[in-house]
Amino acid sequence: MEWFFWVIIAIVGLAILIAGIVVAVDRRRQLEHEERPELEPREPGGEVVVPPVTPEPAEPTYAEAVPPAGAPDVAAPPAAVIERPESATSRWARLRRRLAGSNNALARALADLLSVDRLDEETWDDFETTLITSDLGVGPTTELTGALRRRFAVDGVADLAEARRILHEELLALVDPHLDRSLNLTPSADGLPAVVLVVGVNGTGKTTTVGKLARVLVAEGRSVLLGAADTFRAAATEQLATWGERVGVHTVRGPEAGDPASVAFDAVAQGAAEGVDVVIVDTAGRLHTKTGLMDELGKVKRVIEKKAAVSEVLLVLDATTGQNGMTQARIFSEVVDVTGIVLTKLDGSAKGGIVIQVQRELGVPVKLVGLGEGPDDLAPFDPEGFVAGILGE
Repeated sequence: MEWFFWVIIAIVGLAILIAGIVVAVDRRRQLEHEERPELEPREPGGEVVVPPVTPEPAEPTYAEAVPPAGAPDVAAPPAAVIERPESATSRWARLRRRLAGSNNALARALADLLSVDRLDEETWDDFETTLITSDLGVGPTTELTGALRRRFAVDGVADLAEARRILHEELLALVDPHLDRSLNLTPSADGLPAVVLVVGVNGTGKTTTVGKLARVLVAEGRSVLLGAADTFRAAATEQLATWGERVGVHTVRGPEAGDPASVAFDAVAQGAAEGVDVVIVDTAGRLHTKTGLMDELGKVKRVIEKKAAVSEVLLVLDATTGQNGMTQARIFSEVVDVTGIVLTKLDGSAKGGIVIQVQRELGVPVKLVGLGEGPDDLAPFDPEGFVAGILGE
């Protein structure tokens, strides 16, 4: 019977083990149910209820990104601001004041003459020397000195106001107020635009002068087109285009190192097609010692004239170059028949006598002058204003 006892003990132990396992499994299920909510709810009948699937939003297409009708428009980038150039009248008034404040040799010579108590031979010799160093030239210096000596000998210099009036009259006569200084910008009878060819050596401010001249003409109400025929200097093309953009003027360009004559011709042709009033052609800065380059400049002019007549040939001279500037002026005049002079940097160290000398040498008038670096520091030359500025009036 002892074996029966051990069988009973084994059965009871096995039952206790099975019961423990069942309790443990049930408890584990309860814990999992408490920690994690049921993701799949069941209907009372026991069926799993599958929740409806919400589709992920699709990436918006371009059409969906367009605002609906009636929505406010997105602000466009601001348009380029077109500058309004200063009028020629106010330009010259400002430049005249600047000229009066300059300390050039011609102004000093005239001021010194008025400041002496007695006009003796030594005074007149000093006066002549100063005039010559002011780039007035020997001929004009002799004329001015002779005229002043005659008039002062008769009228005397006791009255300073009268002496100043005599100086004004004689200096104005040398500048020659009777010269026609207007720019010939009348379109041809067949409707072609007036063409202005601008020439000059490197360093005179030629390309800048072309840009400033465009501003002068725009201020007068004229339509303008620029031709960038200085194809040897890439910066010149960009510089000219920038000047034009500031006043709403288009620039015709060509390939770098391309044929300047071809660019000039295209500019005139496009100007004719657009019906503009004036085409201004910038050219490369020519060294007057290089005959080949000067010949090419003559070619540019001839090619332009196959399309339209050249109305003006303006030579840009640096007023500070003195006698060297005169040599340049003579060479250019022989090649392209210069019709007018543009004097830049006519302030500070400039010697005002160059105005008179260059006119005498070339027989053409100074038509425009520049005093300063500002965009509107170029103005039509006014003889009266120039003399008044020199004398500090």
